Amino acid sequence: MTKKFYRLNQYITAPKVRVVDERGKQIGIFPKDLAIKKAQEAKADLVEVAPNAKPPVCKIIDFKKFKYLEAKKQQKEKKKSKKVEIKEVRLTPFMAKNDFAFRLRRAEEFLKEGNKIKITVRFHGRQMEKKEFGYELIAKAKENLSPYAQIETEPKFVGNQLEILLSPIQGGKNAQQKNEN
Repeated sequence: MTKKFYRLNQYITAPKVRVVDERGKQIGIFPKDLAIKKAQEAKADLVEVAPNAKPPVCKIIDFKKFKYLEAKKQQKEKKKSKKVEIKEVRLTPFMAKNDFAFRLRRAEEFLKEGNKIKITVRFHGRQMEKKEFGYELIAKAKENLSPYAQIETEPKFVGNQLEILLSPIQGGKNAQQKNEN
């Protein structure tokens, strides 16, 4: 996160500025010197908040209070943004149907929460000779999770394990369930 630079009082370069009070109410367009004088009368600073506007927008506010409010706003935005996690579901090529169904239910829950899932089929020893069982397992998982997920990466072997990455569908069943709640 980059720190934003604000010009204060005499460091404002524009000859005319649009002046706004502490509550955001527009006061008017003044020459820079008159705007600085108004800020001094209010025992506050003139802070340039929108330098690219025509004319630039300046706010009459105590700079320390302004920085505090900006920090609070950034914290709120940071809190709202959700970090997407990658959850892993591990399978084996010769697993019981019930175990497979249980793991798929967990994967479905992860997708509904908005997380990506990586399905991994790990092969041990002689199982490497039967790679087609791993592909079949991945195909079943894709078919069962298709209402909730889309394929992000196709199945591929990484060492002795077969991996596929699935991401939640935006606007699919997940969004419908959120709207119902």
